Amino acid sequence: MSKKNLAILTILITIALDQIIKIYVKTHFTLGEDFVIFDWFRIHFVENNGMAMGFEFGGKSGKLFLTLFRLIAVSAIIYWLIGMIKSKVHNAVIIGISLIFSGAVGNIIDSLFYGVIFDDSNHKVATLFADEPYGELLYGKVVDMFYFPIWTGNLPEWIPFVGGDLFTFFQYIFNPADSFIFIGVSLLFIFNKQAFPKEEKKVQDFSEQKDIE
Repeated sequence: MSKKNLAILTILITIALDQIIKIYVKTHFTLGEDFVIFDWFRIHFVENNGMAMGFEFGGKSGKLFLTLFRLIAVSAIIYWLIGMIKSKVHNAVIIGISLIFSGAVGNIIDSLFYGVIFDDSNHKVATLFADEPYGELLYGKVVDMFYFPIWTGNLPEWIPFVGGDLFTFFQYIFNPADSFIFIGVSLLFIFNKQAFPKEEKKVQDFSEQKDIE
């Protein structure tokens, strides 16, 4: 398989998977509903207006800025991906960048369109292509559902600032798109020499020049 086809296939599969899971949760769960799969793994439906893991960002104007920033970011990522395909880097780098791109696009789809194709999820299951949508174009809420409360307990008193407090690990709720971004970044970290060859070459050339001087 060519690197171009590998990238396209990775992007299409992951975006489709992300949206299928989100739409299923949105149309089968009420907001805040919790389904226990294991004690340490639950499907817990929440929505957020901001960034990954439920972080918020400056109200309505911040939400618009974040959506527009994501659109600019994915344009830069696809430009980077095309360059990497042409340079024939390791397939893991292609997959990593493709995962970052598809993860960003997955959350952008929520932000762009969910506000105008779904009605509200409070106390009821949402309807797809609803007559009375809950929001506006560009102001949709991102759907999160994966929750891994692996351990909950009081932290030891000797830990500064948070000692003695109730703590849950892992307390953040996230979605498939967030997972794809994390996996993509991890792949680039592992294969950083292939992902950033030009930067490394510049550092090497500079070191050689200093040695000559």
